[in-house]
Amino acid sequence: MTIAVFGAGAFGTALAVVLARGGRSVILHARDPVAVAEMERLRENRLRLPGVAFPDGLSVTSDGGFAGQADTALIAVPMRAHRPLLRDLGAAIRSSCLVSCAKGLDLATGIGPTGLIAEAFPSRTAAVLTGPSFAADIGRGLGTALTLACADDAAAERMQAELSVPPLRLYRTDDVKGAEFGGALKNVVAIAAGAVIGAKYGESARAAVVTRGFAELTRLAVANGARAETLMGLAGLGDLILTCTSEQSRNYRFGMTLGAGTAFDPATTVEGVATSHAARDLAIRAGLDVPVISAVCDLVEGRRTMAQVADAFFARPLRRE
Repeated sequence: MTIAVFGAGAFGTALAVVLARGGRSVILHARDPVAVAEMERLRENRLRLPGVAFPDGLSVTSDGGFAGQADTALIAVPMRAHRPLLRDLGAAIRSSCLVSCAKGLDLATGIGPTGLIAEAFPSRTAAVLTGPSFAADIGRGLGTALTLACADDAAAERMQAELSVPPLRLYRTDDVKGAEFGGALKNVVAIAAGAVIGAKYGESARAAVVTRGFAELTRLAVANGARAETLMGLAGLGDLILTCTSEQSRNYRFGMTLGAGTAFDPATTVEGVATSHAARDLAIRAGLDVPVISAVCDLVEGRRTMAQVADAFFARPLRRE
């Protein structure tokens, strides 16, 4: 059985490496033939995951048709790149199971990555792999537990066995909405948490923002068909804890720059920015009050300063938790 990983960024490379180390036959696909040649020559993705050697069972290609013959395809590109990749390589991907590794919501529709897969491949099995993880940890062989969400439980059980290789352990669920919303919305809360620290408001304030943000995340997810218990697991609370406490998180680092009023590398992917706007739109439709999510949108758009956001939080009416 062969696994293809589409997307040779840090996370896609890390997954390809750990699966190949575990004895799986893995194809890592990158669009740039020059980058592929460099990775094959060095047996390492020096640009995205330096210092992590490629095992023998890992091959690299820019040929979508070759990679597309794999039994299972992992789509390890940012949310905004899902539609273009599925459109451009759609005819080449023959895999029966497609697993998204993205954490975000489509800005135009508010749907998650499995919805985009279903649009492109309505007869295939769509799943999402999510949870608390950093590419560097996976690539170094450090223990990581993730959630595999798929509506088809038989397919999920099969993929769970295929993709679980020590030190990577997968738990499965059929609550795709819960897994997608947890993975997407925690990025928004991470921006808020980073902004609090960047503004030097302290760790107690960060804990308050993370807790209230988690409450918003849960309410919004449940309003869109998720189960609350899913948000208490790896896909929700677990990912939130990691992302809101580590500077390895791009969203958290971006929030720190917002709070401090400094510049952030525009070339760095920050999924939580687009997700914050999609989440705010979904909350408006559902009639939900989401002050943390709304604050992130306003900070990103430059409509409010951190001081104004803080004043607004303390001016909110007192109520029961």
